[in-house]
Amino acid sequence: MMAHDSPFHRAAASQPISRREFLWQSGGGLGGLALAAMLGHDRALAADTPAPASRPLHHPAKAKRVVQFFMAGAASHLDLFDYKPELIKRHGQPSDFGEPVEAFQNGLGPWLRPLWDFQPYGQSGKMLSEVVAPLGGVVDDLAFVHNMVGKSGVHSAATLLQSTGFQLPGFPGVGCWASYGLGSLNENLPTFVVLPDHRGFASNGVKNWDAAFLPSQHSGTIIFPGTDTPVADLFPHAAGKFVTPDGEAATHRLMADLNRQHAATREGDQRLDARIRSYELAARMQLAAPEALNLKAEPAHVLKLYGLDGGPQTWPKEISADEEAFHFSQKCLAARRLLERGVRFVQIWSGNDNSFPRRNWDSHEDVKRDHGPLALGMARGAAAFIQDLKQRGLLEDTLILWTTEFGRMPSSQGGKGRDHNPFVFTNWLCGGGIRGGVTHGESDLWGYKPLDRTRPTTVYDIHATILHQLGLDHTRLTFRHNGIDRRLTDVHGHVIKSLIA
Repeated sequence: MMAHDSPFHRAAASQPISRREFLWQSGGGLGGLALAAMLGHDRALAADTPAPASRPLHHPAKAKRVVQFFMAGAASHLDLFDYKPELIKRHGQPSDFGEPVEAFQNGLGPWLRPLWDFQPYGQSGKMLSEVVAPLGGVVDDLAFVHNMVGKSGVHSAATLLQSTGFQLPGFPGVGCWASYGLGSLNENLPTFVVLPDHRGFASNGVKNWDAAFLPSQHSGTIIFPGTDTPVADLFPHAAGKFVTPDGEAATHRLMADLNRQHAATREGDQRLDARIRSYELAARMQLAAPEALNLKAEPAHVLKLYGLDGGPQTWPKEISADEEAFHFSQKCLAARRLLERGVRFVQIWSGNDNSFPRRNWDSHEDVKRDHGPLALGMARGAAAFIQDLKQRGLLEDTLILWTTEFGRMPSSQGGKGRDHNPFVFTNWLCGGGIRGGVTHGESDLWGYKPLDRTRPTTVYDIHATILHQLGLDHTRLTFRHNGIDRRLTDVHGHVIKSLIA
């Protein structure tokens, strides 16, 4: 049988073909898709391809894009942002919470003062720890929420709650919902990008940004900026020299045949179509991603702003602030380049899954040892990022959220550490129509629980507010799955109106 004389090719020749069918025929792999991508502006191909554009909004939007900073391991609000003079006054005294306390790891030692001194910054006079002092220069752009509450003191469940709105796996990440609700601002880059910690994934891994029951093209695309292969599997592996053009073409034809057979027996099943869309995007990314992630193209003054204009290329074995700042700033700069090219949602992670010594924010043994480098590195990168967005006019319609899975206890653990505290912690927001220089909600005298326990702030409220700023009503952004109209905020959530400018 001739190479192009298969039953599939004979059937295809007898009927008009759409762009999707053309892609199937020309190859199910990236070779054929890349061809289609390069011809994407040709009218013959573009006839059935909608231009990237926003979907109808529920109300006028104040933000077009979102960046989520996620501190994996549970950052201590007490040592960074939530100033508690009473802990300084009673440092070393036996802790008395006035009620039974369920500790995660026997962490109810004496009261432990903040590990760093606090000072007021900005016109707002916001008290910040010296370890996050670089944020002092932009503190009047930040809105703090000090009465956040969680549902679990277990990292996996609490991380899922913050990243998906549910404590169990199997639900879409917040960036997936933004992608689903708004669509893409460009055709060559993903709508939702994830920049993990340079050491690896945090608790739950890809479950934090998987599309779950939403169409798969809404999943987060993982990128490791500054590495030899920032996007895995985007280009053929260098070792694959045995793959010849003829062999690849034959593979494409076989895949095209199998794809058509698969689709013909599954009417109404959109999974294959979603997968093909993903491969189409991958082909277009082959052209767009290298330029977008070329941080060296930035002018010298921008690299200096981010602290990327020099420095060591090798790092000590011990965790260091310079290393954390380098990697976090690198992700922040990559995020800015992606945002200005139309990416809607970028998630930036600090800290990987648990290891020893700690390389995340889970500071049971020594807060100063672990938080010091991580916090200072994060603060340097985040401050540069905010300044960069602001001077480019991007901050006004880019919403930034800083979060973590829960807080840490005001009592000590082993003298220098702090146990998990899901009962209260801190978030802050910035840009995207958020009022800067304000605080919503307070924790109690010790930073143990919300001051007003009847009116805490939940992740549902944060998610509702983010969607609101994007022009979406969180109660109307739904997807029917297994007979249930699912939404990011489940059956909860209120927009925090006091934070909106």
